[in-house]
Amino acid sequence: MTSHTAPTPHLLDSVDALFSARALQRTAPSGVWGVFGPDGLVHAGGHGSVAGTVPDAHTAYRIASCTKSFTAAALLALRDEGALALDEPITRFLPGFAAVPLPSADAPVPTVRMLMTMSAGLPTDDPWGDRQESITNDQLDALIADGLSFDSIPGTTFAYSNLGYALLGRVIEEASGRAYRDVVRERFLEPLGLTGTGFDASIGESDGVSGVAIGNRFLDGAWQELPFTGPGAFSPIGGLFSTVADLSRWAAWLAEPMLPDGVSDGAEPEPRSTPLSRASRREMQQLQRYAPGFSALPAGYGFGLVVEQHPRFGTVVSHSGGYPGFSAHMRWVPSRGLGVVAFENATYSRVSAAATAALDLLADATSEVLSLDDRVWPETRVAQRAVSALIHDWSDAAAARLFAENVPLDEPFENRRAAIARAIAAVDGLLPLTPEVEQATAGLARETSSTPSHLVWRLPGNRGALRVEIRLTPQKPPLVQTFSVRAEHR
Repeated sequence: MTSHTAPTPHLLDSVDALFSARALQRTAPSGVWGVFGPDGLVHAGGHGSVAGTVPDAHTAYRIASCTKSFTAAALLALRDEGALALDEPITRFLPGFAAVPLPSADAPVPTVRMLMTMSAGLPTDDPWGDRQESITNDQLDALIADGLSFDSIPGTTFAYSNLGYALLGRVIEEASGRAYRDVVRERFLEPLGLTGTGFDASIGESDGVSGVAIGNRFLDGAWQELPFTGPGAFSPIGGLFSTVADLSRWAAWLAEPMLPDGVSDGAEPEPRSTPLSRASRREMQQLQRYAPGFSALPAGYGFGLVVEQHPRFGTVVSHSGGYPGFSAHMRWVPSRGLGVVAFENATYSRVSAAATAALDLLADATSEVLSLDDRVWPETRVAQRAVSALIHDWSDAAAARLFAENVPLDEPFENRRAAIARAIAAVDGLLPLTPEVEQATAGLARETSSTPSHLVWRLPGNRGALRVEIRLTPQKPPLVQTFSVRAEHR
């Protein structure tokens, strides 16, 4: 079974301190943050004032570009139903795009997939795109009819494009026959119980919402409130308001199929009522387009989500949001279902910096506790026992039954016997394979496994241990294809 070490109160105090420090630095008039695990929100905090009270997990803020994850999810849901294909050209849904001059004679028409992965050739457009939310579909059509500028050949290069996601909103409308905002509400907000999430400030009237933060910018030494923009053709790029409680629920739901114990063996069919299949949620969190320099970590874009590779935690999934008056960030380690959501109501306040530091702190201090017997194949355990016995008492006949044909071809058994004998001599002989010896040497080194077919363990010697590593073939039943032994000294 998989279990997760819950953050301790002391650790959560440290997370609070990271965000509270921002209040002292006057990064924003107010802010909220939350920590979530596989079972949902486990902690939240806030500072400043919204309508005279300290904001909490149920205070709504604009989440800006975090909205793109909802847009991408809607597209994948329609794809799963057969209403569209990701590699169809945008002209199928916006015929007017056919008149747009492309950057070269051989350039392809941007596809749905290119737009979803920020690789349609359109330039980065954050400051401009953030001010376009309220334009109408007719105005968007007119913008397209006037022609578009391209930074690169469609399908070749990453560039963060808000216009691209506005075009995807139109794809959703054409493919579904429904308004974009209705699609998001009906397919995701209502089924998932995201009652504190919506496309305008009226969300503050919903039960359980404790207030709506007003955006601010710092000008002439003081905070200046900014008016809300209304929903429009650019809502798919960042139009949602949400709460820490709701966005944590959304992020945990996206992460759920990525948990190690969330792998289905196919015996139980997925409920038809799910808003988006587990397979499509996993697909959202796969790197689809490499984005050099986009993040401090090696990173790229998935579908409506940023996918980073962390040196200690592996894959980290995130998205930032920046709108006039607001900053938002959601971030999680999918293999643990552990994440952070944070909002502030100030332009360019970069709450992402604190959220990133908070998740690093949490992930370093907590650990996923996964029984290795749950991680590795049973066949890997059988092979481990056979390999351990073989090292203690070599038999070519037993080796031939255990190893795939490449093993003696890569290095003859005679050479392997000699290398193992030298390694055993280097640790002054092996201790017998008894339960008492295994218990006495349990602290010698921990078993590790990178995949179910892979295992590293130690055989204790009188002066050190043998490090043994195996990897199995994809056959049924699998055989050992990788086999290495080396001496390690204490």
